Amino acid sequence: MAKTELGVRPLHDRILVRRMAEEEKTAGGLFIPDSAKEKPQRGEIVAAGNGRVTEDGKVLPLEVKAGDKVLFSKYAGTEIKLSGEEFLMMREEDILGIIQ
Repeated sequence: MAKTELGVRPLHDRILVRRMAEEEKTAGGLFIPDSAKEKPQRGEIVAAGNGRVTEDGKVLPLEVKAGDKVLFSKYAGTEIKLSGEEFLMMREEDILGIIQ
């Protein structure tokens, strides 16, 4: 897999995710102040590794790929800053599902 425009290529079963912005308003039309907002649990995969390496040396490919929009657990991954932008580096197992 080629390097991303950010100069990072995740290894093995790790993926690099950019958080997607959450809604600014509730379903009832009320605006949510920044202090009450939680960090988004949805994001877009920017880069993905080649896959998980098994004990016998085989590589199991990832089910997700760059460009997929995903839902992940609340405390998933490690926050990193690249080129002034925040990303999450996480394992594929932290992904709960792909958003259709």
